[in-house]
Amino acid sequence: MDIYYLLLYFFVYGFLGWCTEVGFAACKSHRFVNRGFLNGPICPIYGVGVTAVIAVLTPYKENLILLYLLSVILVTVLEGLTGWAMDKIFHNKWWDYSQMPLNIGGYVCLLFSLIWGVACVAIMEFIHPLIHKALTFIPQIAGIILIVILGVLLFADLYVTASAIFKFNRRLAAMEKIAAEMREISDQIGQEIFERTIQAIELQEASRQKLDATANELKETTEDLRRRITDLHNAYVAFEPNRISRRLIDAFPKMESHRYKEQLEELKKKWKR
Repeated sequence: MDIYYLLLYFFVYGFLGWCTEVGFAACKSHRFVNRGFLNGPICPIYGVGVTAVIAVLTPYKENLILLYLLSVILVTVLEGLTGWAMDKIFHNKWWDYSQMPLNIGGYVCLLFSLIWGVACVAIMEFIHPLIHKALTFIPQIAGIILIVILGVLLFADLYVTASAIFKFNRRLAAMEKIAAEMREISDQIGQEIFERTIQAIELQEASRQKLDATANELKETTEDLRRRITDLHNAYVAFEPNRISRRLIDAFPKMESHRYKEQLEELKKKWKR
């Protein structure tokens, strides 16, 4: 199959997939949500998935049952590999089917795989012939220029999005570091109070003056640690999700971070408020 048309299919179906996701989100939340992984109006997983179905399964188009079964298998493999790869690269789980029956790692589930199969058959039978015919009206030179321009924009968008996600993960890591230091200082305050109290009890009968000095020292130490906790808490609550982070939270409401789960949930709550 001509690579020229495969590239055009990728961009067309990536855009149509984005439109589908946005329409679904609008019906569900009654507002516009950019449901794509990227900032632009394209969902690459739809572009890759539908293009792969067209490229691989066109010879089986006349056998609808075989076309359906092979579509289910192919799309399930692509969705599973994509979810797993994004999880390993960005350390975040972008969608989660864990609550659905017959799921694999939360990346895929039987129900949605069956639905994707129906969608692929409908595309192959009714939508793709119209799309292909429309694309034949584009002069090949213009089509090549369009592919180059869209390809450059796609890679630029991918770079910006990936950089933002890595920066987002660093913010979560900074929040975790602050939270860990706050827990450590809290433990230190408790330990200081315990040790000084025991020391004060031991000195109580020996010297009233030493007892007062120990109490004052405990108070100063505790106040210093409390001030440090206050500073850390202020720094912690100052973390706010930036524009791209907010978009990703809206686009993937079930997104989970394996390393910084509590911090991600805190940012989600802030954005909802």
